[in-house]
Amino acid sequence: MRDHRTILRHIWMTEKATILGEEHNQYLFEVARDATKQEIRKAVEKAFSKKVVAVNTLRSPGKVRRGRVGRIGKSSTRKKAIVTLAPGEKLDLTA
Repeated sequence: MRDHRTILRHIWMTEKATILGEEHNQYLFEVARDATKQEIRKAVEKAFSKKVVAVNTLRSPGKVRRGRVGRIGKSSTRKKAIVTLAPGEKLDLTA
């Protein structure tokens, strides 16, 4: 298995992700594009020492962006994982 630091890029902190954490005990991570659900599950369990119930993944394609001088570019494609923890488990994100 790969190291969990190469699989989990960073935790996704948005208003919607905060609501998922508070109401449904789900946390949103940006992960490596080639990571599988099993690898993501093991990486979260190893990194945070919490029991993972389910992992859902989604890929958001890169969007076309324009610069100030009219240059056209593209943002990178991302893969996100919604990780559901066992009841009673919480991640401390304030540290």
